Amino acid sequence: MEPTMPIATLRGVTLDCADPRALARFYQELTDMQLGHDSEEFVALTDGSGRDLGFQQVDGYRAPRWPGQDVPQQLHLDLEVADLDAAEKAALESGAVRPDHQPGGDRWRVLLDPAGHPFCLLVG
Repeated sequence: MEPTMPIATLRGVTLDCADPRALARFYQELTDMQLGHDSEEFVALTDGSGRDLGFQQVDGYRAPRWPGQDVPQQLHLDLEVADLDAAEKAALESGAVRPDHQPGGDRWRVLLDPAGHPFCLLVG
């Protein structure tokens, strides 16, 4: 079977939020990505891979509620870390919140970013 060319490649992921700059700063601390674009309505972080992490301002933004679905998650990021406990501590110090519901046991931790989006820290 011959390899096929993809129709598209992932360029980035964008999160809705009330304050793009504040949420970008939070993820910049976690990932060490660099500022790629900065405006009132949209901020993008880049790491040189060609895949950016964007943050767009949404009027009337409503944060998702984890684990309930009254306001759905909207999206969910998995971030690979070397040390789960150390990464969780750093994320909490940067403004993340640890919800009570933790379905991953010792394999991963669910945290909420400052805008309420759930994300997971997991060891490679």
